Amino acid sequence: MRMRRPSIAPSAVVWLLIAGAYFIVPLYATFDFSLKKNQVGTPCCTLSNYSWVIHNGDFWHTIKISFILALETILISLLLFVPTIYLVHLKLPKLRPVLAFMALVPFVVPPIVMVVGLLKTFKGTPHWFYAEPWGFLATAYVILAFPYMFFSLDAGFRSIDVHTLTEASQSLGASWLTTLFKVILPNIRTAALGASFLTLAIVMGEFTIANLSAFHTFPIFLQYVNESQGFPAGALTLLSFLITWGAMLSLLLVGRKRGARGAVIAGVR
Repeated sequence: MRMRRPSIAPSAVVWLLIAGAYFIVPLYATFDFSLKKNQVGTPCCTLSNYSWVIHNGDFWHTIKISFILALETILISLLLFVPTIYLVHLKLPKLRPVLAFMALVPFVVPPIVMVVGLLKTFKGTPHWFYAEPWGFLATAYVILAFPYMFFSLDAGFRSIDVHTLTEASQSLGASWLTTLFKVILPNIRTAALGASFLTLAIVMGEFTIANLSAFHTFPIFLQYVNESQGFPAGALTLLSFLITWGAMLSLLLVGRKRGARGAVIAGVR
């Protein structure tokens, strides 16, 4: 008996085409803009703007800082929120509405207000923390990413039976850490990857906090190029888009490989 393939409604195709055009048309317009140059006598289409970006030392320096900050923020957030949300779902379910309310605070408080408060709060802390992006900016970005981390991880925990998995793991002699990292975390891998993607995108594009705290990150460099040079700014925007998506794809591939390896081991056991 042949399986009947599900038919696709014409309206669905139309909406898919509209959604595709919504993303592709601006990218194409930016690409076309990035191929132009102000100088007289140069060809209408040139890759010199991309060459200028690639050979610019500030581009690589700032994007390295922002990417390391993104990885640091993701690591700190996962280490902080995964055990906390696990404990809340397992033993303190009444605290979940409190955490959900606290997660909404970064949405309510504007970044410009938050950074001023953080600058005053952390004033007097050691120089390695207050004057370095790895300390102050990472702390601010963890707070900024709190809503995305919490709601993504909370959805992941709510989709699994935390109590049954914990009891089964501990009945086999596993410790709390073993249960958390080898039983619970693989089951919320998709939620953790989703939260990591959102955090990466936030950190790579955050401008206000870095600007007011006088740290030279990639969005600051992008804004400077936008104000001083128009056509190279288009090339820089496209390259930053590709690099961000490449980083997200790398996280996705790493997560899938680890998940597949864990599934194979579990099946053998």
